[in-house]
Amino acid sequence: MTLTDAGSLPAEVLAQLERQAIELPSWAFGNSGTRFKVFTTAGTPRTPFEKVSDAAQVNRMTGLAPSVALHIPWDLVDDFGALREHAESEGVRLGTINSNTFQDDVYKFGSLTHVDRAVRQQAIDHHYRCLEVMAATGSRDLKIWLADGSNYPGQADLRGRQDRLAESLQAIYDRLAPHQRLVLEYKFFEPAFYHTDVPDWGTAYAQVTALGEQAVVCLDTGHHAPGTNIEFIVMQLLRLSRLGSFDFNSRFYADDDLIVGAADPYQLFRILVEVIRGGGFNSPDVAFMLDQCHNVENKILGQIRSVLNVQEMSARALLLDREALAAAEAEGDVLTANEIFVDAFQTDVRPALAQWRESRGLPADPMRAQRESGYQSTIEAARVGGTQAGWGA
Repeated sequence: MTLTDAGSLPAEVLAQLERQAIELPSWAFGNSGTRFKVFTTAGTPRTPFEKVSDAAQVNRMTGLAPSVALHIPWDLVDDFGALREHAESEGVRLGTINSNTFQDDVYKFGSLTHVDRAVRQQAIDHHYRCLEVMAATGSRDLKIWLADGSNYPGQADLRGRQDRLAESLQAIYDRLAPHQRLVLEYKFFEPAFYHTDVPDWGTAYAQVTALGEQAVVCLDTGHHAPGTNIEFIVMQLLRLSRLGSFDFNSRFYADDDLIVGAADPYQLFRILVEVIRGGGFNSPDVAFMLDQCHNVENKILGQIRSVLNVQEMSARALLLDREALAAAEAEGDVLTANEIFVDAFQTDVRPALAQWRESRGLPADPMRAQRESGYQSTIEAARVGGTQAGWGA
């Protein structure tokens, strides 16, 4: 499949792109930094309401970001019904609820896997509170990422921690409403360095499979060892019907949480090829979400750039001539197959996407439109005083 003679995307590709939705993380609009410094910037949101407003601005510029993920307790408010109404008034909705059991002192040696039953129950109770938030926001997914692990051999009973994790997850799973899902995220290291309790897709898959059909795996594109074939994992989880969501970001070294596609756009393309091949593109069962922190760049522009990167690589992946590729694969024609694959990746779809945006009443160049909109200067003038949002360091 190629661009039309007029340089437009084929109708079948446009039909797929019309439905694309990428969820934004509320924390991307707060202050963040490195292990050594958290940087403050003018106009940073002070409340979850202001975070939602900034996310809505990204959606106005791109038409790609209709929902906002929240992080609890970072985004706690007195009235989640009011926050939900605010989101809807801005043209977006509240999405995934992310739990946090990695910042309280009591979780120093683990949360859902802790040897002390009282600590485990505190972590379970936190997730029950997240489920209450979900009832108020209308959210479907409860995403769980754990910092649990150990730094030294002998520090912890590895088998015992897996057993306790299964028990804790089951307690949370049993509280899900019929329409809700438990989404378990994995990460191979950090902050624990000898072992992590959910270090890979296999462990996450084993745990969620034991829970039931409402438990699935989240794949964060930055949570893998160097050289890992992430698209293979995507294929396998789709094949097993357990890929529930993505956390899109980019990494040069480890979990850098940089703009998706910044380090290796070809990898992002390869991942999306497998998403499309496996039936995960625009599937209600596979949520696309960003998980990024903007330390030195403008936060709103960083999110705009991110969703555009995902859209661009999606368009290229949709242009892949799968019939010709299958024929070359069947014939064992290695070089032709690779050429077909690379040709799709190298197709410049940016002018065609600009046309598509204009046809929908969106800015042809969202980055430029945001810079010229005056939105940034307005929030910088308005958001004076109070405490800027951020995750701390």
